[in-house]
Amino acid sequence: QVQLVESGGGLAQAGGSLRVSCAFSGRTFSSYAMGWFRQAPGKERDVVAAISGNGANTYYADSVKGRFTISRDNALNTVYLQMNSPEPEDTAVYYCPAHRGALRLLKNEYDNWGQGTQVTVSS
Repeated sequence: QVQLVESGGGLAQAGGSLRVSCAFSGRTFSSYAMGWFRQAPGKERDVVAAISGNGANTYYADSVKGRFTISRDNALNTVYLQMNSPEPEDTAVYYCPAHRGALRLLKNEYDNWGQGTQVTVSS
């Protein structure tokens, strides 16, 4: 059973930086592609970034490209989302789902989800 625990959310200033983390357990981490999704109140849950199991391939939504960086440490079973120059529009609950296999971009392709961590960006 895969378990995912997000952490590191909180309040950030626009133009500052924040890093959220996701701890994975229960299976072989490197066999899983990981994603970061976010959901703001009244909106759909959308992909922010995704990374393949070995870290070689990544994907970024246009809205965060050049500002956010997804990375993973397979020795620590952890995936990260470094958020630089966040904007108030980035305020949302951030989730890190896992998919056994290749990198995925659609939320219904992920079987395992954490509880999410709230990120609030003030202007």
